[in-house]
Amino acid sequence: MIIYPSRSLDIGKTERYIELLESQRVKRIYLDELVSETRSIGIETVKLIIESEESAAAKAKQLIEQARVEVIDDITQRELIELIETIIVYKLSNKSREEIIAMLGLNEFKQTRLYQDVFSEGLKEGLKEGLKEGLKEGLKEGLQEGERRAKLESVRRLLALGLSVEQIATALQLDAEQVRQISQQQSPN
Repeated sequence: MIIYPSRSLDIGKTERYIELLESQRVKRIYLDELVSETRSIGIETVKLIIESEESAAAKAKQLIEQARVEVIDDITQRELIELIETIIVYKLSNKSREEIIAMLGLNEFKQTRLYQDVFSEGLKEGLKEGLKEGLKEGLKEGLQEGERRAKLESVRRLLALGLSVEQIATALQLDAEQVRQISQQQSPN
């Protein structure tokens, strides 16, 4: 089955697939030509894909209400409503989640699988990004602390070798006052 929004987008028979396209194994469907004698909720939901942005929200709201009335099985009903929501989210990608909830009258939107999936994905991304940033920051701080401790230990050793405070400060790129403090801590009073 090949589904096109309209016949004008059908590129026709291509040499590579001509045998397959001319066989009875492939059927072409043009959404704008689908006629639903019985106003099938399934067909109408699929046609929502080609609905204009201006009328998509109203059509989706009507389909959600129709699903709540006609679809008895709770799981099937929830999945159909989630499909409608997903189509609208993609179709109206410039709208915020709150705007879409208001447009469709979905007070229980947070209970839908779509919301749960998006929330879960966002949470995972946030945790991953936070962990990555935290590790980077922690590593940076750890390296700085290690460098600081190494320099302080070097001050003690260089003082023991008899180098002056100024020589040590210059060699280790430290403030002379820091070296003096370490020197005073090291020397017996």
